[in-house]
Amino acid sequence: MNISAKVTDERVLDVRFDEHRLIVDLMDGRTISVPLAWYPRLAAATPEQRAHWEKCGGGYGIHWPDVDEDLSTEGLLRGAPAARAA
Repeated sequence: MNISAKVTDERVLDVRFDEHRLIVDLMDGRTISVPLAWYPRLAAATPEQRAHWEKCGGGYGIHWPDVDEDLSTEGLLRGAPAARAA
C-alpha cells in the first residue's frame, strides 16, 4: 500500500476583499474566504486601509498597520472570527 501525504503551504500569497468577504490566497493554491463582518476593525476600515497589508509571522500571518489588525492563516482555516471585546 502506498500512502502519500499532501504537501500544503499555508503561507499568504495575496489578500483581497469584496463587499462582504475577506479573501486570502495561499501559496499552495487554496483560497480562504470568510465574512468581513467577523473582523470589525477590517469591516470599519476604508478600502485604502484594507489594501495596506503586509505578511508577518514568516508568511503565516497578515498585518494591517493602519487598523492594528493581525490574522493568521491557521485561524482563518479554523474559521475563527475575531474575539469579542469584554
